[in-house]
Amino acid sequence: MSASEPTLQLWRTQARYNSWMNDNLFESCASLTDEQRKRNLGAFFASIHGTLNHLLLADRVWLGRIRGEPFAVTSLDQELYGDFDTLRHERQLTDASLTRLVAEFGCDDLARVVSYRRISGGEAKALPLPVLMTHLFNHQIHHRGQLTTLLSQLGVDYGATDLIAMPGELL
Repeated sequence: MSASEPTLQLWRTQARYNSWMNDNLFESCASLTDEQRKRNLGAFFASIHGTLNHLLLADRVWLGRIRGEPFAVTSLDQELYGDFDTLRHERQLTDASLTRLVAEFGCDDLARVVSYRRISGGEAKALPLPVLMTHLFNHQIHHRGQLTTLLSQLGVDYGATDLIAMPGELL
């Protein structure tokens, strides 16, 4: 095993965790009405729907940057999908895309630098891929934490969220 292999394995585990948690949270959110999901609960992206939408948007932005295929958006709160079922389906497609991407990474990718421009404009930026991947997974965890708080406020039991609670075949 090369010195880089543990990092690649970690990303693969994080991608599986991401997909598992997103599936669980969408299942929990499905028990709510559309009005409940879109109600302003005082979160950074206002609502459960707004937060789910932001997570999908951000993941697509970062995946596009990694692939060199920019995902065009105008703001971080731009609504991609107003319909919950469509948002859920697109989330599943994006999670599958992320899982495939990290499965394809090799040791050489750990030295990659990804160049991009912020959505708000400004000068070009560049991040080493390991820093970018850490940000991508950390960002997802951050906003899923917000989602669990919002679900709790509405009395929804969202289940276990720890990585070690993931089914063994995924871990």
